[in-house]
Amino acid sequence: MGGQPRTVRRSAQYAWLITNPLALFALICTIAFWIHDPRWYSSWLGGLLALVGIIVAYIGVFNVVIRRSTFSVYITEVPFLLALFYLPPVLVVLVVTLAVLTVQLTRRAGVVPTKLWFNVAKSAAGAAAAALVIEALPDMRGAGPGTWAVLFAAVAASVLVEVLSLAAVMAVVQGGKAGQEVLRGALPIWTMAGVNTVIGLIFLVALVATRWSALLLAGLVVALILMLRSYAEFFRQHRTLADVYELTRAVRDEGTNAGLPDVMLGRVQALMRSEYATLWLSPQGRHPEVLLTARVENKGLLDLSPTPPAVRESAITGGQTVAVGPQFPESEPLRGELRDTKIKDVIVVPLRSGQTPIGTLEVVNRLGDSRTFRPADVQVLDTIAAHVAVAVENARLVDRLRYDAYHDRLTGLPNRRRVTDALAESVKVRAEDEVVAILLFDVDGQRDVNESMGHAAGDKLLAEVANRLRAIAGPGALVGRIGGDEFVVTLRAESTDTTVQLATEMREQLRGPLTVGTLTLDVDTAVGVSVYPDHGGDPETLLQRAELAGNAAKVLPYGVQLFHPALESRAVRRLGIAADLRTALDNGALDVYFQPKVTLTDRHLVGVECLARWQHPAQGEVLPEDFIAVAEHTGQLSRLTEVVLTEGLRRCREWADRERPLSIAVNLSVRTLLDSRFPGQVATLLEHYGVAPAQVTFEISEPGMLGDIERVLPTLYRLRDLGVRLSVDDFGTGASSLSYLRQWPVHEVKIDDSFVQGMATDTGDMAIVRAVISLAREFGLTVVAEGVESELTLELLEEMGCEIGQGYLFSRPLPYERLEAWFNAQTEPATTPAGEVRRLRAVI
Repeated sequence: MGGQPRTVRRSAQYAWLITNPLALFALICTIAFWIHDPRWYSSWLGGLLALVGIIVAYIGVFNVVIRRSTFSVYITEVPFLLALFYLPPVLVVLVVTLAVLTVQLTRRAGVVPTKLWFNVAKSAAGAAAAALVIEALPDMRGAGPGTWAVLFAAVAASVLVEVLSLAAVMAVVQGGKAGQEVLRGALPIWTMAGVNTVIGLIFLVALVATRWSALLLAGLVVALILMLRSYAEFFRQHRTLADVYELTRAVRDEGTNAGLPDVMLGRVQALMRSEYATLWLSPQGRHPEVLLTARVENKGLLDLSPTPPAVRESAITGGQTVAVGPQFPESEPLRGELRDTKIKDVIVVPLRSGQTPIGTLEVVNRLGDSRTFRPADVQVLDTIAAHVAVAVENARLVDRLRYDAYHDRLTGLPNRRRVTDALAESVKVRAEDEVVAILLFDVDGQRDVNESMGHAAGDKLLAEVANRLRAIAGPGALVGRIGGDEFVVTLRAESTDTTVQLATEMREQLRGPLTVGTLTLDVDTAVGVSVYPDHGGDPETLLQRAELAGNAAKVLPYGVQLFHPALESRAVRRLGIAADLRTALDNGALDVYFQPKVTLTDRHLVGVECLARWQHPAQGEVLPEDFIAVAEHTGQLSRLTEVVLTEGLRRCREWADRERPLSIAVNLSVRTLLDSRFPGQVATLLEHYGVAPAQVTFEISEPGMLGDIERVLPTLYRLRDLGVRLSVDDFGTGASSLSYLRQWPVHEVKIDDSFVQGMATDTGDMAIVRAVISLAREFGLTVVAEGVESELTLELLEEMGCEIGQGYLFSRPLPYERLEAWFNAQTEPATTPAGEVRRLRAVI
């Protein structure tokens, strides 16, 4: 991640290519001056004063801020100009050389030999060039304009030599472009040299006029220094506040954790004037460890940090800012860590979330050889760190919210929104010889686990399914959870057939025992499959059609269904009749048909089953399973049941009034039995129509009841206590029928027509029917066989002892008017000990 500088850096040793010629030039000039003036040392006292003045001028540098730029102000030209006027050339070169050498050796930072000797040689060569100009020009007499011109030329020569030397060494070490940058940026140097020369000439004029002016000049210099330092400090604080404001605004505007280091570190490094600025964030949850550093010479960020680990650990452990350097005596024990890594100073500020450290913000090595971090810098970095910590927390909060918006909290899988977005991208890029497949897995029995063992167990089941799907889906697949117990896998496959085969294999791999609490359950799923482009071009359509296929797969023994248009047309048709069904119920547009029930031994008509039928004005006859499913999903089932039961009771009352008593049977859904108000409604209707409860039988589908047996049992007992009869419909098609039958408060069982119709040709179906009849006798239950459609079936049932039959052999379901005609045509009165009943005319 580390950025590289634009220019190619060479070894610092290349600087000797410039240092050596400069030193040689200064040496030759000094020897020549010595030969010309062998008694130069007689002015040693003036040389000593000049040495002190130049050293003080070098040390007393201060910075001035003009708009957005910072300028370092040196006044070295002032004592240098005076030295040129009063001292011999040899002494000028030696004083300047000793002053620069002394200043370089007293720097707090480590001395770099190449840099040290270049600075010494450069200054010596500049002083020698200035002395040559003075020697070449006419002698200076007094402090008049002629002298000014000579000194101006001498100082200009010195500055020119130093600027050219610096440009040359930068070009040699960092490339020609760096040298050009030095030359282009030399204007402030020339400006400051000119100003200092003018000041130096003013001092010279005053000193020539009277030596006592030195006292006034010294006071003036002290006042100017104090004033300029106050000015520089004021603007430094102003600039710091402005930079902190801009930094905090940039940090605030950056909304992502990933982009925060790019926005922040470079600004921190510039604001703190440090060589390095580092952001370290500890790993937390989904967020990995972050370690990024901005360096003054690099355009990008480095993935390393120069901060000694012990210093960072001290800040994290103590939860307080740790500053190590010459200005911080309290951290003296840690100075050894810095010396080992050749670091001048460092500040480490912990980033906190509440009271918990989540990382650090670090700056290393204050730039400028004579500069170190101060306590004021610690306060500034503390302020920045507080804003950075808030920004990190906000970024992670936004990331967490974004993650939660696209992922399921229980399983951590992508949710429906994320799956939809991923599908939208997948269908954009597809090869000619592949399809984008959507496999929807519907977990069977999850609701039962919730109700019997609690939601924690149900959640464990779902989490286990998610883990298994992740393991078997493969690296190229996206696994998501799009509903309560619905999971989806999207992937690319070679063809539709390959997709179906893969779905079958994955379903088999999903199956297996799962321990939930003290129980071991088998995980089973129904899988719906849709593919792009065969089954749709947009994600929502593909998911919808996979769900339709998944619903259809629930009734298949192999549990996998590929979408086909018939599934959607039926679903669309159901959706289209939802509003019409409500209108039909309100307007009495639904019909109730009646199918006779006959005793098999003497062919007596004992009752009818009430069945709802609907002739839609636009779509024609609607299948009962369609509008019943619509009624269940739209909350109209109770109203539908009430309509059928009310019509049946009304007809039952009419038949009783005509001395033709017939019982009625009405189908109930498990959803109706879950309504605690239903038994009360039945009691009210029985009383209203004056029908004996024993004349009413409620038929409940066995497969539906098995899923909710514990919840429907209270309602069943209340209905039994009313006196109505209860029948188990579709008996034999559910699971665990025999184990549950003795627990249910029922009076009869109704053998499913799939077994009755096949018993004449299938020995297996015959064995099932025989077993059900035998079992019912053991429990004292009445047996009703539905689907009686042939004389052979009738004879077999009669032999087995089945009591009541129902089917097309006797009559189809008929509307009331046609049922009355059937009564007159197919039955006749018969007298029994219990009273007069209707008996079929022909003995079948």
